Amino acid sequence: MLIPELPGYLTSLGGPEYKGLIISLFTLTAMISRPFSGKLSDSIGRVPVMMAGSLVCFVCSLMYPLFASVMGFLFLRLFHGFSTGFKPTGQAAYLSDVIPADRRGEAMGLLGTASSIGMAGGPAVGGLISEHLGLNVMFYCSALFALLSAVIIAGIKETLEVKQPFSISMLKVNRRDLYEPRVLTPCLVMVLLVYSYGSVFTLIPDLGQYVGIRNNGLLFTYMTMASLLVRLVGGKASDMWGRKPVLQICAMLILIAMTIIAFADSKLQLIVGICFYGLAQGASSPTLLAWATDLSDPKARGRGVASLYIFMEFGIGVGAFASGLIYANDPSRFLISFVICALLAGTAFIYLLTLGKPDKPKLRGL
Repeated sequence: MLIPELPGYLTSLGGPEYKGLIISLFTLTAMISRPFSGKLSDSIGRVPVMMAGSLVCFVCSLMYPLFASVMGFLFLRLFHGFSTGFKPTGQAAYLSDVIPADRRGEAMGLLGTASSIGMAGGPAVGGLISEHLGLNVMFYCSALFALLSAVIIAGIKETLEVKQPFSISMLKVNRRDLYEPRVLTPCLVMVLLVYSYGSVFTLIPDLGQYVGIRNNGLLFTYMTMASLLVRLVGGKASDMWGRKPVLQICAMLILIAMTIIAFADSKLQLIVGICFYGLAQGASSPTLLAWATDLSDPKARGRGVASLYIFMEFGIGVGAFASGLIYANDPSRFLISFVICALLAGTAFIYLLTLGKPDKPKLRGL
């Protein structure tokens, strides 16, 4: 609901030059909080970590109308990142506890499908609310959805078998908590692929306006609807044929999508490019999450998932910040911004080709 409207909102506050920080500040905090959420997920439980993410989202959505200055807005974006730093980590660890290993990709795809439904409807609904009722009402509606999320989580049974009571010492992280070495390969692929995600969310609202698409939310709806079409198929395909073949296809699709977007000068071209990107993103996300879970130590799945998300947030944050810096509100720079995304996706494709024979989780007993 919020993301498509935030660039225009920040401009109205007098800070158009900070558009790149809308996503990068959010992802910076999410990245920093991942080691804590991973450690807490493996100690106090999955449910409390998920609950913390929902409550942060609830509080921040309520506060946006009260922090009506550029610095106040940027502070909230920074704090809001804790929601993403906690909620997905607990969710993925929870799923890995209750889903058989040979259906892990399918399960992550189902989780992604639920996410895509919200991502598909949210931008369009947010755009309508802000247009007819105002931005403040949109913020309050966002808070309401976050509160409903917390209510649902409150009824979930904890899956961590051996729980520890929370103590302040748990907030102290060491080098081991920062990174799970077993998941290095999917982490590297993740950072190369999601750079484009940060760029898309930063630049697409302006590019849409440039080619004549007035409702910023529509492009994100197209993207997430395309993502929704392949979430389940992509995750299940990775269970059957292996994670790497699916990711090779995704990397090539992102390369094609970013190239189309880079040269888009009409509504149709931009919509085609964003739909291609949605297909790639929809299949790559559950596949990478399942792959990281495959490789993680069963006793430290929270840390393994957190490691993948750290790389994800880093890639998104760098993509958002760098693309905003390169773009600098100059439409002639859309081309170079998205060409860089295409080159990084091509690098991921080549890297995946060098990894040797594709893995097949079922045959490996994963």
